[in-house]
Amino acid sequence: MAKKDFEYICNSIASISPFIRFVGVIGDRGELLAYNRRTELIPLLNEKNTHFQFSHIAMKTDLEGFFDKNLGEIEFVWEERKKVQTISFAVKKSRVWVSIDKKVIRSEMLRIIDVCLPIVKKYS
Repeated sequence: MAKKDFEYICNSIASISPFIRFVGVIGDRGELLAYNRRTELIPLLNEKNTHFQFSHIAMKTDLEGFFDKNLGEIEFVWEERKKVQTISFAVKKSRVWVSIDKKVIRSEMLRIIDVCLPIVKKYS
């Protein structure tokens, strides 16, 4: 896929909700291919920890592939943490990673997921 496709994915997802903090497309080696960050926010992770997070996502994506034949491919993963919620979607060998404000109610999270799915499936 071209960089403009990754940028389209990030910008489309970022526009879904004002509660979305960050959208990034992470490559299979943990590299950030494109992103969109809410400008007024201070990132929760510094540059070094961001790199570690993206490397972790790439490794996890690679490992999850072993179970695809038996369980089916992952459509999305939703994590709730103390300070933020994240969802991630597989797009070929890349992963779209979205962080969302912690205070968002579950129905808004489900709405975000439902709107994201057709965007990422278009490129999967």
